[in-house]
Amino acid sequence: MLSPHEYTTLMLVKNAPDQIDADRAELHTLMKHQLVIFELLASGHRRPSITPQGQALLNAVARIG
Repeated sequence: MLSPHEYTTLMLVKNAPDQIDADRAELHTLMKHQLVIFELLASGHRRPSITPQGQALLNAVARIG
């Protein structure tokens, strides 16, 4: 089960990936659960990106709420 902070971070990755600090502890948990990956940009920077599993989780939560 994810914490409220992890759910919030997952939503931020989906909606504002450039606004998230890549060193957030929640991102490491989301990566461990294969809900988020890091994309390597042409500039050399890494940006978090939601995986299909992460999107499915957000869809399921939206159906409940």
